[in-house]
Amino acid sequence: MQTEFLTGNEVVVKAALSAGARLMFGYPITPSTEITKTFAEEAIKNPRLLFIQTEDEISAGFGVIGAILGGKKSFTSTAGPGTVLMQDPISMAEAMRLPFVGIITQRGGPSTGTVIYSQQEVNLTCFGGNGEGLRIVYSPSNLQEVYDLTIKTFNNAWKYRFPSFLLTDGYLAKAKSKVEIYEPSYLSTTKQILGDAKKIVNIRNTYSTEEELAKILDKYINEYEQISKHIRDYESYHCTDAKTIIFAHGSVASACRAACSQLKRVGLFRPITLRPFPEYEAKMIARRADKVIIVESSAGQFSRMVKNAIFGVKTVVLEYQKPALGITPEEIIGLLK
Repeated sequence: MQTEFLTGNEVVVKAALSAGARLMFGYPITPSTEITKTFAEEAIKNPRLLFIQTEDEISAGFGVIGAILGGKKSFTSTAGPGTVLMQDPISMAEAMRLPFVGIITQRGGPSTGTVIYSQQEVNLTCFGGNGEGLRIVYSPSNLQEVYDLTIKTFNNAWKYRFPSFLLTDGYLAKAKSKVEIYEPSYLSTTKQILGDAKKIVNIRNTYSTEEELAKILDKYINEYEQISKHIRDYESYHCTDAKTIIFAHGSVASACRAACSQLKRVGLFRPITLRPFPEYEAKMIARRADKVIIVESSAGQFSRMVKNAIFGVKTVVLEYQKPALGITPEEIIGLLK
């Protein structure tokens, strides 16, 4: 184990290499560009690595699928409009049960918006386009978690065969901090899916009838629900005797945690996995409080997930939303006082 002083985007590359990634397909887009740049630099130094800059994000996504079918740990990174374009290959990966790994570094929208920061890609990353959102999505709140959860993203993608994502943002991408770099004690094994001339493998993403598709969807949804209990993760901070519970995720949760450390009887519930969401734990925490405040840098994308999870709880629910704007500990303290 060693300590290094790195940006969030550099941490992603360190973690991807520790997780066994050998290929990256990418198209530069702010604020995730340093991920492609750093991995490309690593590939120049190490002949075992390969970086391919594609003509767009759609090609990058399908490149990842091709590598997966060949049994190689590969990944991509993108943000904003790139996340929109990548929904086509991601939906195919979901339909084919492929361990697609993506690093989504959120920026402000709609459209090109800003290239800085937001929490506005929650819906897109968690549920995407046509499909049921059978995905695994981690939301780190600091750079050490960026490292830890990137490795988890790779491991669970290959273990459970569902598309898996690390959902960061422009602030986490550009921030710099000390991070403990280590070799994981466990790595999921890979398996070549296509390419054996002695085997006929037919992995489908197109079905002839509604009934045929419904049957396979029932199977996949049931399997997703079964594995969810092994994946769901969360953090509760100062919640034991709290009368007010803040719900937040990602870098906003870091600000809320700092605020909670200075306030009495105010706690934080942070879902580490947005998909699958820790619904049971969220409901139990909310039920004990007098008041729940949902804090986010979007106009209700996270709030809808929380309110769906705690539906039926009689606790008062308030919302504090600042689409595409950062949130500081000081304003949380001011809000609660």
